[in-house]
Amino acid sequence: MPDHTAKAFDSDLQDLARMVAEMGGLAEKQIADSVDALAKRDTALAQRVTQLDASIDALQSEIEEKAVLTIARRQPMAVDLREIVGVLRLAADIERIGDLAKNIGKRVIALNSEFPPPKLIRGVEHMADLVLGQLKMVLDSYARRDVSKAMAVWRGDEEIDAVCTSVFRELLTYMMEDPRNITFCIHLMFCAKNIERMGDHATNIAETVHYMIEGRQIADKRPKGDTTTLTALRTAADG
Repeated sequence: MPDHTAKAFDSDLQDLARMVAEMGGLAEKQIADSVDALAKRDTALAQRVTQLDASIDALQSEIEEKAVLTIARRQPMAVDLREIVGVLRLAADIERIGDLAKNIGKRVIALNSEFPPPKLIRGVEHMADLVLGQLKMVLDSYARRDVSKAMAVWRGDEEIDAVCTSVFRELLTYMMEDPRNITFCIHLMFCAKNIERMGDHATNIAETVHYMIEGRQIADKRPKGDTTTLTALRTAADG
């Protein structure tokens, strides 16, 4: 690229990175607030979580528009084009995380006054803490171009799957012990499933960061927990 074009392209990439960071920060807030609303039975906070999703969606649209214009104006190739494609993939996964957090907020609102005992929420809170840690680390790996951090997130998804399976088993036990527990346990199962899927999206982001830095996909098979058990428990919850 000519020097002035290269500088303009660098500026475009910096703008895109800034918007990704802003999206990531909003998604982190959504996750934390949605689970906080669940734990504190705070429907007003849950409502704010659902409203925040519009800001994340708007940022994703802005990123997509900026990326398309950058490709049209700068005609990047090789590593430069890979950078923009990677940003689009990151934005899509962050947007989906926001949707999943919004779903938890909707569950809190649906529960209204029928809230579970605090001890039943601890497993969900633990899952959320794990996912928040994964998301923060993977966004940092993107900002710092740290492939080792991205790979640590990629390998960490197995722990989240294991906790999710444990939470589902505990909730099913409460449902079988007393039918009055069924409604809020079902809601908690869906909250746990949403958080587990957030972890999957954080892993997707880790794979994208690896692709952006290394120029190739991760060769190994993605590590997963006890997916057979988790699938069976999900089916029970959906039924």
